[in-house]
Amino acid sequence: MNRFVLVVTLALASTLSAQEPVTPARPDTAEAERLRAQIEERFSQRVQEELKLTPDQATKLRASQEKFGTQRRTLMRQQMERRRALEDQMQPGVAANGDSVKRLMDANQTARAQMLKIEQDEDREMGTYLTPVQRARYQQMRERLMGRVMEMRAQRRGAGGGRMGPGMGQGGRRPGAAGARPRRPRGRGI
Repeated sequence: MNRFVLVVTLALASTLSAQEPVTPARPDTAEAERLRAQIEERFSQRVQEELKLTPDQATKLRASQEKFGTQRRTLMRQQMERRRALEDQMQPGVAANGDSVKRLMDANQTARAQMLKIEQDEDREMGTYLTPVQRARYQQMRERLMGRVMEMRAQRRGAGGGRMGPGMGQGGRRPGAAGARPRRPRGRGI
């Protein structure tokens, strides 16, 4: 278990650094992808063990994870790019372009609907080969993993490493907002 936590921690730290703008000259992109794949592999192994999946179920789940994970990561990457573009538009002292802001906001709304559809499609597909109890346990495991990712992101931001939105303090909290909690991810990507 400790080895798993160490691998996840190291891999997520590298993966999180890969979420900054990637240029073709960044040599760590391949390393971040390799570490992400390691996390996914270890997560799949734990899921198979804890849910007592048959080999057929495990094969089908891996295929679903790959298919929907790829869609989710693409959508999340696009959302991140739009958020950055919106932050650029909303800088203090700079007049924002209303048309650009509207397009970005509309695209974000559409992306939220797309993310929900991905989750629904994934759950529907998993329902064809997992029992309801297995599906619920799988989702709990994935939520715990994503919660850990969010904790690491908050810690990274607290160390001054992440971009924060306007008026946001450490850990995604608005200054002076007592008990404010960091935002939780809408998607369940790995």
